[in-house]
This record gives sequence, structure tokens and C-alpha cells, in this order.
Amino acid sequence: MKKKQKYNVAVVGVGAVGSQMLRVLKQHKFPVGTLRVLARSARKIKVDNCSYDVEKISADSFSDIDFALFAGTEGAKGAAVTFAPDAVKRGAVVIDNGADFRMKKNVPLIVPEVNGKDAKNHKGIIANPNCSTIQMVAALAPIYKKVGINRIIVSTYQAASGAGRSALKQLWDESGYMYENSDVVSAVDNPMQCKVTKDQSFPHQIAFNVLAQIGGFADHDYTSEEWKMVHETHKIFKDKKIKVSATCVRVPVLNSHSESVYIETKKTITPADVKKLLSKTKGLVVIDDPKKGKYPMPGPSSSNDEVFVGRIRKDPYVKNGLWLWIVSDNLRKGAATNAVQIAEYLIGKK
Repeated sequence: MKKKQKYNVAVVGVGAVGSQMLRVLKQHKFPVGTLRVLARSARKIKVDNCSYDVEKISADSFSDIDFALFAGTEGAKGAAVTFAPDAVKRGAVVIDNGADFRMKKNVPLIVPEVNGKDAKNHKGIIANPNCSTIQMVAALAPIYKKVGINRIIVSTYQAASGAGRSALKQLWDESGYMYENSDVVSAVDNPMQCKVTKDQSFPHQIAFNVLAQIGGFADHDYTSEEWKMVHETHKIFKDKKIKVSATCVRVPVLNSHSESVYIETKKTITPADVKKLLSKTKGLVVIDDPKKGKYPMPGPSSSNDEVFVGRIRKDPYVKNGLWLWIVSDNLRKGAATNAVQIAEYLIGKK
């Protein structure tokens, strides 16, 4: 891309991720010339007291646009599938947060700190990985490059915000309902069940509950979310020999995903060396003093761009086995921030 002083940007979608894209563009001081906010219908919105005129999306919306950031409406009728080719034809670089293009052969799947160089090989479209994949590979990449990884076993604890604003509302409403209509003792002895309707985000009550399913079930009874972590990790690291196995779980947390990650490395590396290595890596913050109660948590990590890592420890029974606890804001680094950082990488902004 030809270097400019200002770049015309389109943000497609004004849900949880689209709003964060607008926020991150401003906070990162991205050199925006013209900004177009696009959605299925025209309206006005506010993000951090800034007003935005939302235009109804069409193919012509992408005329003179340098970067088109799609917030990630997936599926055959999704905005990215429908309008990404139009944006590319008009000269825009599409950075898509949805799953529609991630595994396409000629579409780079990018986490800038991990494989940013691959972004320059795009054919007009660049894909953001899944939020749970982004934070995991960001933390594991330095270890992979240093000593290699044979195996990854990950269990995720994913916040409601990962399923959008309606999911946040379901968690909030159910929590309020249970608070108003029960007390702690009766809730334990006689569990109250919130009625879940078809138009809600989760098929079961999410308040004070844990759902061992994200996405539909597929091969080997793994969910689509779990297979995303497998296939996307292989593509980003360009290594299909890594044995990746995932269990993805939705938890009653408003924002920020947490992950318990077990790895078996090719060469031996001590937890102390891992801490030192990750502490020197851009985009990572090591919080690891468990005896003093210091480790990453979803609450404090929310609204931050970094990936937080802690509980780094050796498996006492496996020579090259290590555990890590990884937490990150799924709407920011897991989506909006990563997309903006890809654009920043392409224009040479550090």
C-alpha cells in the first residue's frame, strides 16, 4: 500500500465489536482521513460521547476507501461475504473479523506480533483469527519460536460479550431476575431456573451457570469454536504437526476471555525462562506471583489491548510439560484492536 499521511477508513457494523473499532481507531490515533460507519440501516450512534452518522451499506460505500474493517457478521448473508469483494474492487484492503475468510487459502490470518509479515501477502482481504485463538497464539508464539511445541491442550472460559450485545443483556437480565426473586440460601437449596426464549443468545441460562458449548457440534463431538482454535493455530504457525485439542466453555463473565493452556515443548525450557521471555515480548504482560494473589483476571484486563499471562508452571510429571493462564479482552485484542493493529502494521505505524 502506498504510504499516505491520512487513510480513508470504513467500519462495517456497529455492534459490540464495531463500536470498539471506532474507539480503538481514536485511542490509537490512527491517521484517519474520511471515516465512514456502515450498517444495514442508517441511524446515529454514540461511542464515548462521540456521535457518528451510520450510513446504509452499499457497494458504492467503499469508493475511495483505503481500509474496510468488517466487525464480523458471519454467514451467507453477512456483510463481509456480500460486500468485501466490492470493497476490494474499489481498492480497499478488507480486514474481516468474522470466520468467513479465515481458512481461505489466499487470505492471510494475522496476529501482528506473531505473523505480521504474512499480512503483506494479501490479495485484498486479511482475516482476524477467532478471539480465543488470538490471545493463545500471542502468548505461545515466543515459546514456539524458542523451543518448539508438540502439543497444546486448551480449556477456555469465554465471556458473554463474545456472543454480542444480546448475550450481555441475557446475562445481565437473568442475574437481576435471580437477585430480585431469590436469596443465596434458597438459590442453592432450590435452584431457580430463568426462562430462556428462542430469541435469546444462549440456549440455556447463563447467569450463575456454565455452558460447555460454543458453536454447533461437529466432527468427533468438538464444537465449531473448538475446531477454529485447532485449524487457526495450525495456519498461523504454519505447522499442522502441533497436536491441538480444545474445550470451549461460556462462563457468566461480562467481558474478557480466560484460558487454561497446557503445552508440551520440543526442547526443555524452565518456567523462569518462559516468564523472562514473555516479559520481553511486545503486547504481553506477565502477572505471576500467585503466593501474593497476583495473576491475570478478566475484570482488570477488560478495556486493555494486551494479553495477560500468569500461573506459568511446570508439569511435575511430564518433562517438557508447562501450564499457562492467559487472559485478554476479547472485544479489543480478540477483535477490534487486532484489526486496527493489522492496518497499523501495513502503514508502518508502530
